[in-house]
Amino acid sequence: MTRSSTAGDLRSVLRGLPVLKGAAPPFDPASAPADPVELFGDWFLTAVEAGVTEPHAMTLSTVASTGQPSARVLILKDVDADGWHFAINAVSRKGRELAATGVAALTFYWPEQVRQIRVTGTVVADPPEVSAADFLARPSGSREIALTRGQSEPLTAVRDLDAALERARAELAADPDLVPDEWVSYAVRPAEVEFWQGAPDRRHQRLRYLRAADEGWSSTLLWP
Repeated sequence: MTRSSTAGDLRSVLRGLPVLKGAAPPFDPASAPADPVELFGDWFLTAVEAGVTEPHAMTLSTVASTGQPSARVLILKDVDADGWHFAINAVSRKGRELAATGVAALTFYWPEQVRQIRVTGTVVADPPEVSAADFLARPSGSREIALTRGQSEPLTAVRDLDAALERARAELAADPDLVPDEWVSYAVRPAEVEFWQGAPDRRHQRLRYLRAADEGWSSTLLWP
Protein backbone atom coordinates (compact mmCIF):
# COMPACT_ATOMS: atom_id res chain seq x y z
CA MET A 1 0.00 0.00 0.00
CA THR A 2 1.42 3.37 -1.00
CA ARG A 3 1.56 6.39 1.26
CA SER A 4 -0.99 8.26 -0.86
CA SER A 5 -3.51 5.43 -0.69
CA THR A 6 -2.97 5.10 3.05
CA ALA A 7 -3.67 8.81 3.49
CA GLY A 8 -6.81 8.47 1.41
CA ASP A 9 -8.00 5.49 3.45
CA LEU A 10 -7.41 7.36 6.71
CA ARG A 11 -9.28 10.40 5.42
CA SER A 12 -12.25 8.24 4.51
CA VAL A 13 -12.23 6.50 7.90
CA LEU A 14 -11.93 9.78 9.76
CA ARG A 15 -14.82 11.36 7.88
CA GLY A 16 -16.99 8.34 8.58
CA LEU A 17 -16.49 8.15 12.32
CA PRO A 18 -19.46 9.22 14.47
CA VAL A 19 -19.16 12.20 16.80
CA LEU A 20 -21.14 13.65 19.70
CA LYS A 21 -22.79 10.28 20.41
CA GLY A 22 -22.82 10.63 24.19
CA ALA A 23 -25.81 11.47 26.37
CA ALA A 24 -25.55 15.03 27.65
CA PRO A 25 -27.00 15.64 31.13
CA PRO A 26 -29.42 18.54 31.66
CA PHE A 27 -27.63 21.89 31.77
CA ASP A 28 -29.12 25.36 32.13
CA PRO A 29 -26.42 28.03 31.93
CA ALA A 30 -28.83 30.56 33.43
CA SER A 31 -28.79 28.54 36.66
CA ALA A 32 -25.01 28.07 36.78
CA PRO A 33 -23.27 29.09 40.01
CA ALA A 34 -21.20 32.27 40.21
CA ASP A 35 -17.97 30.35 40.88
CA PRO A 36 -16.58 27.98 38.21
CA VAL A 37 -15.07 25.73 40.89
CA GLU A 38 -18.58 24.91 42.07
CA LEU A 39 -19.79 24.13 38.56
CA PHE A 40 -16.71 22.01 37.90
CA GLY A 41 -17.47 20.01 41.05
CA ASP A 42 -21.06 19.47 39.91
CA TRP A 43 -20.01 18.32 36.43
CA PHE A 44 -17.19 16.17 37.76
CA LEU A 45 -19.33 14.32 40.31
CA THR A 46 -22.00 13.81 37.65
CA ALA A 47 -19.35 12.23 35.43
CA VAL A 48 -18.14 9.98 38.26
CA GLU A 49 -21.67 8.85 39.11
CA ALA A 50 -22.35 8.11 35.43
CA GLY A 51 -19.28 5.88 35.20
CA VAL A 52 -17.29 8.09 32.82
CA THR A 53 -13.88 6.51 32.22
CA GLU A 54 -11.09 8.28 34.12
CA PRO A 55 -12.87 11.62 34.49
CA HIS A 56 -9.89 12.94 36.44
CA ALA A 57 -7.60 12.56 33.42
CA MET A 58 -6.77 15.92 31.85
CA THR A 59 -4.54 17.33 29.15
CA LEU A 60 -1.89 19.67 30.53
CA SER A 61 -0.69 22.12 27.87
CA THR A 62 2.48 24.12 28.43
CA VAL A 63 4.66 26.38 26.34
CA ALA A 64 8.43 26.72 26.21
CA SER A 65 10.21 30.06 26.44
CA THR A 66 10.67 29.77 22.66
CA GLY A 67 6.91 29.65 22.15
CA GLN A 68 6.83 25.93 21.28
CA PRO A 69 3.73 24.29 22.79
CA SER A 70 3.46 20.75 24.14
CA ALA A 71 0.70 18.70 25.75
CA ARG A 72 0.29 15.49 27.70
CA VAL A 73 -2.33 13.75 29.87
CA LEU A 74 -2.03 13.90 33.67
CA ILE A 75 -4.26 13.16 36.64
CA LEU A 76 -6.08 15.89 38.56
CA LYS A 77 -5.28 15.75 42.29
CA ASP A 78 -7.54 18.40 43.81
CA VAL A 79 -9.65 21.47 43.08
CA ASP A 80 -10.16 24.25 45.59
CA ALA A 81 -10.08 28.03 45.93
CA ASP A 82 -6.37 27.97 45.02
CA GLY A 83 -6.99 26.27 41.70
CA TRP A 84 -6.69 22.93 39.91
CA HIS A 85 -3.86 20.84 41.40
CA PHE A 86 -1.49 18.32 39.82
CA ALA A 87 2.00 17.02 40.60
CA ILE A 88 5.02 16.62 38.32
CA ASN A 89 8.76 16.06 38.22
CA ALA A 90 10.35 19.50 37.98
CA VAL A 91 13.18 18.24 35.76
CA SER A 92 10.79 16.92 33.10
CA ARG A 93 10.00 18.93 29.99
CA LYS A 94 6.69 20.09 31.43
CA GLY A 95 8.41 21.04 34.68
CA ARG A 96 11.01 23.11 32.88
CA GLU A 97 8.36 24.82 30.77
CA LEU A 98 6.20 25.66 33.77
CA ALA A 99 9.20 27.12 35.55
CA ALA A 100 10.13 29.18 32.49
CA THR A 101 6.73 30.65 31.62
CA GLY A 102 4.49 30.20 34.66
CA VAL A 103 1.35 29.54 32.61
CA ALA A 104 -0.62 26.44 31.64
CA ALA A 105 -3.92 25.20 30.25
CA LEU A 106 -5.94 22.15 31.31
CA THR A 107 -8.53 20.34 29.19
CA PHE A 108 -11.03 17.75 30.40
CA TYR A 109 -13.06 15.83 27.81
CA TRP A 110 -15.84 13.38 28.70
CA PRO A 111 -17.26 12.02 25.42
CA GLU A 112 -19.82 9.87 27.24
CA GLN A 113 -21.49 13.10 28.37
CA VAL A 114 -20.45 15.30 25.42
CA ARG A 115 -18.72 17.68 27.82
CA GLN A 116 -15.45 19.55 27.81
CA ILE A 117 -13.92 21.93 30.36
CA ARG A 118 -10.95 24.21 29.66
CA VAL A 119 -8.96 25.95 32.39
CA THR A 120 -6.22 28.50 31.66
CA GLY A 121 -4.12 30.61 33.99
CA THR A 122 -0.93 30.98 35.96
CA VAL A 123 0.73 28.13 37.84
CA VAL A 124 1.80 28.40 41.47
CA ALA A 125 3.78 25.81 43.40
CA ASP A 126 1.98 24.34 46.39
CA PRO A 127 3.70 24.34 49.81
CA PRO A 128 6.43 21.68 50.17
CA GLU A 129 4.32 19.63 52.55
CA VAL A 130 1.61 19.30 49.90
CA SER A 131 4.14 18.09 47.34
CA ALA A 132 5.54 15.61 49.87
CA ALA A 133 2.11 14.29 50.80
CA ASP A 134 1.28 13.77 47.13
CA PHE A 135 4.47 11.84 46.48
CA LEU A 136 4.10 9.59 49.52
CA ALA A 137 0.50 8.77 48.54
CA ARG A 138 1.56 7.52 45.12
CA PRO A 139 1.85 3.77 44.35
CA SER A 140 5.31 2.29 44.88
CA GLY A 141 5.89 1.82 41.16
CA SER A 142 5.16 5.47 40.52
CA ARG A 143 7.57 6.58 43.24
CA GLU A 144 10.27 4.25 41.91
CA ILE A 145 9.96 5.67 38.41
CA ALA A 146 10.15 9.22 39.76
CA LEU A 147 13.31 8.36 41.71
CA THR A 148 15.10 7.27 38.54
CA ARG A 149 15.35 11.02 37.93
CA GLY A 150 15.53 10.58 34.17
CA GLN A 151 12.09 11.57 32.94
CA SER A 152 12.04 12.95 29.38
CA GLU A 153 15.73 12.16 28.85
CA PRO A 154 16.80 9.89 25.94
CA LEU A 155 16.85 6.19 26.87
CA THR A 156 19.67 4.42 25.06
CA ALA A 157 19.08 0.93 26.48
CA VAL A 158 16.31 -0.71 28.53
CA ARG A 159 18.95 -2.11 30.88
CA ASP A 160 19.72 1.46 31.95
CA LEU A 161 16.12 1.85 33.11
CA ASP A 162 16.24 -1.51 34.90
CA ALA A 163 19.40 -0.48 36.75
CA ALA A 164 17.92 2.90 37.70
CA LEU A 165 14.80 1.21 39.06
CA GLU A 166 16.92 -1.12 41.17
CA ARG A 167 18.69 1.89 42.66
CA ALA A 168 15.36 3.59 43.29
CA ARG A 169 13.97 0.53 45.07
CA ALA A 170 17.07 0.45 47.27
CA GLU A 171 16.59 4.13 48.11
CA LEU A 172 12.96 3.57 49.10
CA ALA A 173 13.83 0.47 51.12
CA ALA A 174 16.38 2.50 53.07
CA ASP A 175 14.05 5.49 53.50
CA PRO A 176 10.32 4.79 52.88
CA ASP A 177 9.51 8.47 53.50
CA LEU A 178 11.95 9.71 50.88
CA VAL A 179 10.61 12.58 48.75
CA PRO A 180 12.81 13.89 45.91
CA ASP A 181 13.42 17.63 45.86
CA GLU A 182 12.27 17.81 42.24
CA TRP A 183 8.76 16.53 43.00
CA VAL A 184 6.42 19.54 42.87
CA SER A 185 2.68 19.93 43.29
CA TYR A 186 1.31 22.84 41.26
CA ALA A 187 -1.99 24.67 41.15
CA VAL A 188 -3.34 26.34 38.03
CA ARG A 189 -4.86 29.58 39.28
CA PRO A 190 -7.39 30.18 36.53
CA ALA A 191 -7.97 33.43 34.71
CA GLU A 192 -10.52 31.74 32.46
CA VAL A 193 -12.67 28.60 32.69
CA GLU A 194 -14.96 27.45 29.90
CA PHE A 195 -17.67 24.79 30.11
CA TRP A 196 -18.75 23.24 26.81
CA GLN A 197 -21.64 20.87 26.25
CA GLY A 198 -22.03 19.51 22.75
CA ALA A 199 -25.17 18.81 20.75
CA PRO A 200 -25.67 16.72 17.57
CA ASP A 201 -27.13 19.76 15.74
CA ARG A 202 -23.99 21.73 16.71
CA ARG A 203 -25.98 24.15 18.88
CA HIS A 204 -23.32 23.64 21.53
CA GLN A 205 -23.65 25.40 24.87
CA ARG A 206 -20.59 27.33 25.97
CA LEU A 207 -20.31 29.18 29.27
CA ARG A 208 -17.12 31.15 29.91
CA TYR A 209 -15.99 32.47 33.28
CA LEU A 210 -13.42 35.28 33.47
CA ARG A 211 -11.71 36.33 36.67
CA ALA A 212 -12.55 39.95 37.46
CA ALA A 213 -10.16 42.56 38.82
CA ASP A 214 -11.77 42.31 42.25
CA GLU A 215 -10.95 38.56 42.31
CA GLY A 216 -14.58 37.67 41.64
CA TRP A 217 -15.92 36.06 38.46
CA SER A 218 -18.00 37.16 35.52
CA SER A 219 -19.65 34.71 33.16
CA THR A 220 -21.05 34.92 29.66
CA LEU A 221 -22.46 32.65 27.00
CA LEU A 222 -20.41 32.15 23.83
CA TRP A 223 -21.53 31.34 20.33
CA PRO A 224 -21.15 27.66 19.44
